[in-house]
Amino acid sequence: MAAPGDPRRPYRLAQEGRLCALREELRGAGRASCPGPAGDTLLHCAARHGHRDVLAYLVESWDMDIEAANRDYKRPLHEAASMGHRDCVRYLLGRGAAVDCLKKADWTPLMMACTRRNLEVIQDLVEHGANPLLKNKDGWNSVHVASREGDPVILQYLLTVCPDAWKTESKIGRTPLHTAAMHGCLEAVKVLLQRGQYQPDCRDRCGSTPFMDALQCGHIDVARLLLEKHQRAHLLVGEPARVWHQLCYHLPRKTYKVQSFAQMSEVYFNTQEGHVSTVQVLLALGADINCKDARNRSALHLACAGQHAACVELLLRSGLRDSRDDTGALAQQLACGTDTLQCFDHSAVS
Repeated sequence: MAAPGDPRRPYRLAQEGRLCALREELRGAGRASCPGPAGDTLLHCAARHGHRDVLAYLVESWDMDIEAANRDYKRPLHEAASMGHRDCVRYLLGRGAAVDCLKKADWTPLMMACTRRNLEVIQDLVEHGANPLLKNKDGWNSVHVASREGDPVILQYLLTVCPDAWKTESKIGRTPLHTAAMHGCLEAVKVLLQRGQYQPDCRDRCGSTPFMDALQCGHIDVARLLLEKHQRAHLLVGEPARVWHQLCYHLPRKTYKVQSFAQMSEVYFNTQEGHVSTVQVLLALGADINCKDARNRSALHLACAGQHAACVELLLRSGLRDSRDDTGALAQQLACGTDTLQCFDHSAVS
């Protein structure tokens, strides 16, 4: 514990909400302290930890600036909103705090409130003029943030005050539906599909659809819902679909690069290890197990190249036979591990 006279002591007292001790400390010092860690003021500290009485004392007795920004350009309102402290949010708004102030990366208090799933705080901010359509440096607005968090009640509220917000896009063309699908937020996806008019093939700048995002991340329930909603448009014969070949190799997701997009007739094959259930669902939905890419490779080639024995076994068991690609290579020739090779013991070559 910081000792009396230690410049850290007022911040500890504000953090702990010890108003009487803080009052005595500041009176003895004759000032409301100098900036603390990260440029915080005592107001930041009180707002972050939800101590409205401390907040009011500092503003009303020491005339501290409610618009003071720390090194991240956060103001006390950012802190209170991000932690869901409604009483502090309402106090600051009542004192005239700027409702759409920006911190680094252009995040507003409303965006930060959406990460906490606190509907009352969000309502307070909107009722004081917060704009849900303001975007941060990545092109995200509050609806994108709410879609990532997945609270259907908050999403319904935001779409009620801004009915057209469903069609907003980030700088790389990602919609709130992409965001909800990628994070597996089934209830949020339901709300967005109900309130918005998304096209089955809405793609971001990398060519990914919400359906692809759901499959890539293993969210089968979301993928199934998207297929049902869009009348299986992704699986119609003759409609080209795109697939990342990189998905079939064991790479960290962040290293995937959109390079060799191949056109396939009926299905996004996801043969990444751990997503066997995805392939099972796609096959159950009528996907063409025999479709090949521009290099005449089947899903079996990709699963073998990634050394994903479980997927190899499933594909062979489902009737996919080994065949040669444009280089004359069989999928089996790409298999290295014993467990993967054993899958071919009883398979036939077409």
